[in-house]
Amino acid sequence: MNEHEQPRPAGEKLQKVLARMGLASRREIETWIGEGRVKVNGVAATLGQRVDSHDAIALDGRLLKREEIAGSVRRVLIYNKPDGEICTRDDPEGRPTVFDRLPRPKEGRWINIGRLDINTTGLLLFTTDGELANRLMHPSYQMDREYAVRVRGEVTEEMLENLKKGVMLEDGPAKFTDIKEAPGGEGFNHWYHCVVMEGRNREVRRLWESQGLVVSRLKRVRFGPVFLTSNLTMGRWREMDQREVDILSAEVGLTPQALPAMKEKTREKLDRLQRKSAKPVDVRGKRVLRPAKDEAAGEARPGRAPRKGADERREGGRGTPVAERPGDTKKRQPRPAVELADRPARKPRPAGTEKRSPTGDGQRPGFGRKR
Repeated sequence: MNEHEQPRPAGEKLQKVLARMGLASRREIETWIGEGRVKVNGVAATLGQRVDSHDAIALDGRLLKREEIAGSVRRVLIYNKPDGEICTRDDPEGRPTVFDRLPRPKEGRWINIGRLDINTTGLLLFTTDGELANRLMHPSYQMDREYAVRVRGEVTEEMLENLKKGVMLEDGPAKFTDIKEAPGGEGFNHWYHCVVMEGRNREVRRLWESQGLVVSRLKRVRFGPVFLTSNLTMGRWREMDQREVDILSAEVGLTPQALPAMKEKTREKLDRLQRKSAKPVDVRGKRVLRPAKDEAAGEARPGRAPRKGADERREGGRGTPVAERPGDTKKRQPRPAVELADRPARKPRPAGTEKRSPTGDGQRPGFGRKR
């Protein structure tokens, strides 16, 4: 070894090991370590501490088994969140949470990849792999988020330019990397598709509000290469297959990992759970949530008359092209080659080249983008 080279530290960072087990994301585990909930060889762990296969790791006094530490399963769910659900495991007020409808994994637990506020609907991803969750949420991997937004008020070109150039919010500068107007809306209500590169709290709403406008509806329709499609109705979930998980893993530089074999009885049980997932959820006997249907796609909420003109917009209207990852962001590091036959070119398509409803539920593939 060269005398100027520093020896590589032995082992792997503790928070990375625990995240890979699916206990939580790295960020949450770092909080646990700071609170003294994790011990290594009987001593409270420290941030950045490295461990190997000989170390005894305990969480909240429970010693983690060797097979738990060594093995991890990378499963991913796509969920169409209704309004009225919150992105937390337990709520003191007894409100419905996004975890109430999900199946219980045999190993680890579901980690939500990002959050949506209680009044925002649409695409949410969950995984049992904390390392995958951490990378998808980390700003350095530049996972763009696309939203369908219904804005109330007169939107001028100057406002759109301001939002693309950037405005100062209370927690720092922010901007949309792309904005496209979509068909639909009446009077002062207009639909837009906009893209942000971060997952800051209520960022999309706050950006529009900075221009004196009100967001009356907000729905996430894309996260990186994953789209929300019309066959996944509000309140339902589906699990990604091996190919989809591998594509998503390659996006953030993770090597493919085989999904565990599933018994026929387990598969049938998951199918039953999926069919039941869109039904009302009774949480602690306090509230029953009835998922709203997509009004913009022409389907009314229970007890309401269909909106005027919705069917005509759905059948005859053309939506905006996919909002591509912006060209003004820095280049990402090369990633492992992977088969992406349905991945689009980075350049935006000409407007009107594919059908799409304002909320992103048009005739589109569920994962990846067509060339």
